[in-house]
Amino acid sequence: MDIKQIQELVKLINKTSIGEITIEENGKKITIKQKNDPVQNIIAAPAPTYNQTAAAVPAPQAAPSNTTAAPKTEAKTDNYITIKSPMIGTFYRQSGPGKPIFASVGDEVTPGKVVCIIEAMKLFNEIESEIKGRIVKVLVDDASPVEYDQPLFLVDPA
Repeated sequence: MDIKQIQELVKLINKTSIGEITIEENGKKITIKQKNDPVQNIIAAPAPTYNQTAAAVPAPQAAPSNTTAAPKTEAKTDNYITIKSPMIGTFYRQSGPGKPIFASVGDEVTPGKVVCIIEAMKLFNEIESEIKGRIVKVLVDDASPVEYDQPLFLVDPA
């Protein structure tokens, strides 16, 4: 299984309610688990060689979902604006250990205020808010990998 196939599986899991999928191919095992937050963990066995032929992926089983919590969350977040990641990298809430956190729940943000840092290829990119409002929820854990256009913060513009 190559990296593109793994990335496609991660995207599939993020778009569905699948909690976990494990694929074993030619003695190599890959497990992808979805957290409650929209961040994924990828745990892989020995690195695959790139001359393997792709095998059919077994159909994943849907994890049980709590249907009563979903409508409540959707109703509350209708008026919130999402600050999304402009790139792939590692999300950091502060510039270094012991440094102040850029943005926490309840903080006011204005256009141009730095809300986090995303590290990509050893470059630390400050992510600025483009909106004015109050942070309602931080959607990503500190030092977690993020994808392009992944929601990072929910902001109440009121």
